[in-house]
Amino acid sequence: MTIDYDKLYIDGKFRQTSSGSTIVVTSPATGQTVGLVPEADTHDVDCAVAAARRAFDDPTGWSQWDAERRGTALERFAAALEKHGNTMAERVSVQNGMPISLANALEAAVPALMVRFYAQMMKDLPQEELRPGMFGGSSRVIREPVGVVAAVVPWNVPQGISFLKLAPALAAGCSVVLKPAPETVLDAQLLGEIAIEAGLPDGVLNIVPGRRDIGAYLVGHPGIDKVSFTGSTDAGRAIAETCGLLLRPVTLELGGKSAAIVLDDADLSAHLEAFFNVSFIHAGQICYMNSRILVPRSRYSDVLDTIVGFAESVVVGDPLDPMTQMGPLVSQAQRDRVEGYITKGVSDGARLVTGGGRPKGLDSGLFVQPTVFADVDNGSTIAQEEIFGPVLAVIPYENDDEAVAIANASDFGLGGTVWTADRERGEAIARRVHTGTIGINAYAQDPTAPFGGVKNSGLGREMGPEALQSYQVVKSIYRDPMSN
Repeated sequence: MTIDYDKLYIDGKFRQTSSGSTIVVTSPATGQTVGLVPEADTHDVDCAVAAARRAFDDPTGWSQWDAERRGTALERFAAALEKHGNTMAERVSVQNGMPISLANALEAAVPALMVRFYAQMMKDLPQEELRPGMFGGSSRVIREPVGVVAAVVPWNVPQGISFLKLAPALAAGCSVVLKPAPETVLDAQLLGEIAIEAGLPDGVLNIVPGRRDIGAYLVGHPGIDKVSFTGSTDAGRAIAETCGLLLRPVTLELGGKSAAIVLDDADLSAHLEAFFNVSFIHAGQICYMNSRILVPRSRYSDVLDTIVGFAESVVVGDPLDPMTQMGPLVSQAQRDRVEGYITKGVSDGARLVTGGGRPKGLDSGLFVQPTVFADVDNGSTIAQEEIFGPVLAVIPYENDDEAVAIANASDFGLGGTVWTADRERGEAIARRVHTGTIGINAYAQDPTAPFGGVKNSGLGREMGPEALQSYQVVKSIYRDPMSN
């Protein structure tokens, strides 16, 4: 039985689309069709943006509500998200192959957590400040919502990433048009149902499933005030160009090729769960994955053995099985891409020490074995390009300075880790790595801290108060010294 829809969530209700096209959703674990969703066309985008504009411009509407009133509405939204969390996790798992244990955390729990976090932040942070002037007057500095937001999200963590954008944008008083990836649209449709159940005001959230052309149309739409995009660096460049020409603010969370620096005093075997979370989680289909593993030559053999043994222990299988640690890749195109990189790694002279093929007994799905290359040159293709799959490149180094130099010799700068028995030494190394985020003996995206990259990994930050501020504009009201 498939999950089929014939309408899209726009302006507070599900309405007929004019496109006549359908997105067919296929399970990467079984190859079976699991659902159908209408594909938005430009007219649907126009309707969604118009609805969002009406909601934002309403003089008594969402953008004008105080933090307490918006917070009450967002609490209802969070409660409804929690109520349907299990269903949401299952839909995501079926569509993109995310293990259900991971989906229960990222897709069921994170959205409600983020909504409550930013609703409370709006209450806690002052939105106005009176500043005495240097010439006798004063200025009242006010933070206001930026307007109508276009949020374009990928397939890998569709709800978790959506709410990195939706939660601060809605809390700030913005209205949003969300464009989900075609691989994960069934969860987006459920999100529309949840918004209705929670009584979210009409037009505050609108959802237009579509492919890249619809995303490009939305990004360049004259009714949009701010764009937030998560996806590939190439797509990010195109969006940045559009927003630059329009002088439109944009947040870009793009690709990565992060390095895990294993120092000579590290006991990696004591941190295998944390290491899994930065290497093979979700089959490596996470932007901050540490796919370059930097290992000291003095301990190269034993650390490599630890990594290989760990890779061979990962449980690959049905994403709906709670025991599965790694599911399939999202699509045939993605598996072809990953297998192409594995072939390239071999032809370039790297030593394939485990994996590299397809696991036995899982012929119906788009699975790839956890793969480890040793003796990798940091200048090689598999060490420089984002593979977005379960492929690790183990790179030797002589000393701490060379480890930092190798870590920084990348066009990307999104994540990273340092593994050591000496936390102070680890932090000293972490400070020298040119990246937006980095962890010591673990890595986590904590809502209180900003997340984002440098270099080709993007512009701007999500999470933390920095994310809320990116959905606001600052206005100054000057008062002359003679005013009462």
